[in-house]
Amino acid sequence: MRTVVVTDPPRADAEDAAALGKYGVATVHEALGRVGYLGPQLRPAWPGARAGGTAVTVVCWPGDNLMIHVAVEQCRPGDVLVVTTTSPSTDGLFGELFATALAQRGVRGVVLDCGVRDVAELREMGFPAWSRAVSAQGSVKATPGAVNVPVVVGGQVVHPGDVVLGDDDGVAVVPRADVGRALAAAAARVEKEDATRAAFRDGELGLDRYGLRERLSGLGIEYVTQAEYEGGPR
Repeated sequence: MRTVVVTDPPRADAEDAAALGKYGVATVHEALGRVGYLGPQLRPAWPGARAGGTAVTVVCWPGDNLMIHVAVEQCRPGDVLVVTTTSPSTDGLFGELFATALAQRGVRGVVLDCGVRDVAELREMGFPAWSRAVSAQGSVKATPGAVNVPVVVGGQVVHPGDVVLGDDDGVAVVPRADVGRALAAAAARVEKEDATRAAFRDGELGLDRYGLRERLSGLGIEYVTQAEYEGGPR
């Protein structure tokens, strides 16, 4: 790994990122063909957190948050900080003081493939954070890493300037080149779901709405009475 800080990565449009954040992780993930989800291990530090922004990526060593301090200077309004470590770590590399510095710079949240702490303070601030763990374990500031290089989180590659969005369902990444397609696909999915929701409220069943009835016999599913069930083959 080169210990570098890339100062000028291209970014997706900040307002497009915010719009994707409003659609939410599940909607965007499904709309794009079930891609980009960073996995169930990343959970919000507090319920109701939601954000969509452009990625500033950070590579730290386990138990060492030096490069987060370096990355703060590279953050712009509309960014989301994405932190990973060179090997698995659950140490609390990020807390309320970092959040204060990032909020002052207009950063919309942080995604940590490691630990977070000061959860009560983050909730009070309203600063969105997603992490692999909650841990009071402290850190040192000693080892060089990298800022604004491609990183892998949850099996997904996150490039600087990609859109990262998070909510109660987790975190997803949308490549910068796919943002336009993601916005159109998410809007279409919301429209389709609105129509389905209205149909369900009117009493229509999913079996009919999704054309599932005709599949049942082919899958070997039988409808029987209780008497037939009790007297059937054992």
